[in-house]
Amino acid sequence: MSLKPAIRYSDDVFPQPDQLIRLFHQAPWAKGRTSTDTEAMLRQTDIAICAWEQERLVGFGRVLTDFVYRATIWDVIVDQSYQGQGIGSEIVRRILYHPRLQQVELFWLCTRRPGFYAKLGFSSQEQTGMVWARNPQARWE
Repeated sequence: MSLKPAIRYSDDVFPQPDQLIRLFHQAPWAKGRTSTDTEAMLRQTDIAICAWEQERLVGFGRVLTDFVYRATIWDVIVDQSYQGQGIGSEIVRRILYHPRLQQVELFWLCTRRPGFYAKLGFSSQEQTGMVWARNPQARWE
């Protein structure tokens, strides 16, 4: 019987754009993302948590923040063949308790899976979000 290698989490090395595109193309909301755009996005990301099985990127989540008042969580994604193993929950937990984010008062996110995040302590009580889409394809695809 072969044992699966352990999942390793990191926040010190961002993935290569092509590694992340492989995950993005598994999700309806990110299928149209390109390697060039993903590279630019990664350069502007404040914190990213990656889940690795050896050298394979199997999960990802990122944060944009002022490090004091607000942080927004984006692009939490887990490889389809690794879902249901707690990887997404661990990525979010590592974001919420990240040493550089300990002063942040509120974490925001946009999601189509509110049940997943509600289990992690997020609340939809304050419905204050609005969206303006430059490109109609960017809205809800």
